Amino acid sequence: MAETRGERARHWRYEELPGVDLLRAHYIRKSFVRHTHEHFVIAAIADGVEVFHHGSGDQYAGAGALALVNPDTPHTGRAGVPEGWQYGAVYPSPDVVAAIAAETTTLRGTPGFVTPVLDDPYTVHLVHQVLRATDEGNPLAADTLLRVIVTRLLRLNGGTLPRREVRTAGARTAARARAVLEERMATPPTLEQLAAGLGTSPFALLRAFRGTYGMPPHTWLTDARVRRARRLLDAGTTPSEAAVTVGFTDQPHLNRHFSRIVGVPPGAYQRERKNVQDARGDRSVASGAWQWNGQQDMSTRTYGPVTEAARPPRAQGTRSRREGRSRTAPWYGTHSASGSPSDSPGSPSA
Repeated sequence: MAETRGERARHWRYEELPGVDLLRAHYIRKSFVRHTHEHFVIAAIADGVEVFHHGSGDQYAGAGALALVNPDTPHTGRAGVPEGWQYGAVYPSPDVVAAIAAETTTLRGTPGFVTPVLDDPYTVHLVHQVLRATDEGNPLAADTLLRVIVTRLLRLNGGTLPRREVRTAGARTAARARAVLEERMATPPTLEQLAAGLGTSPFALLRAFRGTYGMPPHTWLTDARVRRARRLLDAGTTPSEAAVTVGFTDQPHLNRHFSRIVGVPPGAYQRERKNVQDARGDRSVASGAWQWNGQQDMSTRTYGPVTEAARPPRAQGTRSRREGRSRTAPWYGTHSASGSPSDSPGSPSA
């Protein structure tokens, strides 16, 4: 868990949900730079408002809505209200979504989401139930509910993604430039050198690259470096080694860009994903529990109002007032949903 200035986030994996990343976060001042994901984004807003630039304009997702982003789609993210936004998210891989779509829908081709925002409190509830199920070490509930979520969203807001075909000369040049940057990630050429090597001009390359990939080459390169750093961290490489390997000058350089794209620092990211098995082995403490001045906050294990026994020790003064105002229920839960994972439907037909 990473916590900074009232913001907190946890990015992790659950061994029994292969191909799926998980996130729980409360951001206030966080601003995500333009980036992409290799997986689908299914973000369930529990409170506040998130604004993210997607396509040709800003999209607004408030409590009870889902922010939906297809793989390799450039987007940003920031708070739409002063108090920020709280949400839980699941990131299923294209293979996971394709397998579910083939079994439960009539979609042909590559499945994806049609619109980036969907007002659906029921599915928002299900997303948070998946996260709770992973906290409790309940693989049957987590897997079942994830399949219900993907099936429901594809039926409500699904379609076939267009095939990305490289037809124009500009798109072919952009694809060649991308291949060069992938190969020379640690020591990339300048824009002029890259253009000269491809037989074009810098501004022509810039226009072609932006038109094909939705961002200029230097922004794409930073995004690609963070992606590769994530793979290295998952494989056990230290953050300092990963930073140099992908071409950042040092670990603080990686930290800055990693946090602005993934949402947590690389060290916190690696610790959560490395220690999943250890967290599952200790059933006395929820794996998603937050630290509160050194004390475990057990409120994340509950589904209804938090009892006094479950609260962290109170201090005097403003902290007690703040805690009493905001800790009446699990912070990541939705206002309209309650119950345990077993209360949710188990059939993909939901």
